[in-house]
Amino acid sequence: MAECIHGFDIELCDICTPREPVGGSGASRGSSGPGSRGGRSAPARREPTSRPRRTAPTTRPGSIATSSTPALVFSSRRVFHITHERNLEQMLLDGAIVPGATPDLDVSSATTRELRASADAPDGAPVAAHAAYYLSADASRWVELRSGAAGSHWSDAARRASASEFVVLSLPATALGAEVILADGDAAGVATRFAQGPDAATAALRRIHASDPDFLEVEALTLEPVPLGAVVLLAVANEPARERVRAAYAALDRTPPKIGVHPPWFAGE
Repeated sequence: MAECIHGFDIELCDICTPREPVGGSGASRGSSGPGSRGGRSAPARREPTSRPRRTAPTTRPGSIATSSTPALVFSSRRVFHITHERNLEQMLLDGAIVPGATPDLDVSSATTRELRASADAPDGAPVAAHAAYYLSADASRWVELRSGAAGSHWSDAARRASASEFVVLSLPATALGAEVILADGDAAGVATRFAQGPDAATAALRRIHASDPDFLEVEALTLEPVPLGAVVLLAVANEPARERVRAAYAALDRTPPKIGVHPPWFAGE
C-alpha cells in the first residue's frame, strides 16, 4: 500500500484520506494524522450504500488502551529526529545520525549542554553522549523551538533560526536498536524515569499514556549511530527547503528518502 507524505499508509491517514463521520452528522472532527493540531471540516454527506463503514474502536471514558494498541507498542512506532539543515550536511557525510556529534548549528544553550553532560543515562553514559529522538512530531521541545526558542533551554543561534530551516527525520523505532532508552521527560531532569530496551519501553509507554497520551514530553536515546538509510520520511516546511535538501543529497551522490512538504510540523503556537 502506498504511503502518504506523513509516512502512513495513505488509506490510514486522516489528513490525506479523510474519513466520513460516523452517522454523517456533518460536525467537524479532529484530524488524527501526525502533527495535526486543529479540527477540520467534515466531508459532504454521502448517500448510504451497502458497503460497511469503518468505525473507530470505542473505549470507556478514562480507560487506557491495551498493550495490543500499536501506539503503545514501542517497536511499532515512528520516532523523530529534528535538526537544522546545516547539521544534515554533516549527517550526509557520516551516512548516519551519530550520537555525540558536534553540530554545526547548536540549538542548545550552554546550560542545557552542561546539564545533559552531567546527567547519566541507565547505560552509564552521559545523556549528552546519546542521540535524542522524539515520539511525536509535535513534541513540546520542538514546538518551543519552532515558536521562537524562548527560554533558557535554547541558544541564541536557535532564536535567530527560522523553523523552515529545520528538517524532521522520521524513522521506525526499531532502528534505534536493542539498547534504546526511553525517558518520560527531559532526559536531564532530576525526576525523569528511564526504561531500557524495547520491552521496557513498551511498559513505560503504557504508564506514561495516562498523563501524556500523545507522548509530547518523551525522549528516546541511543548510543548507536543510526544509518540515514533507516529514515523513511524527511519532512520540510516548504518547496524551497525540499529543493535544498535534494541538492544536499545529490551533492554527495546519496539517494534521499521520501521528502515531504508538511507545514503543520513547522508551525509555531
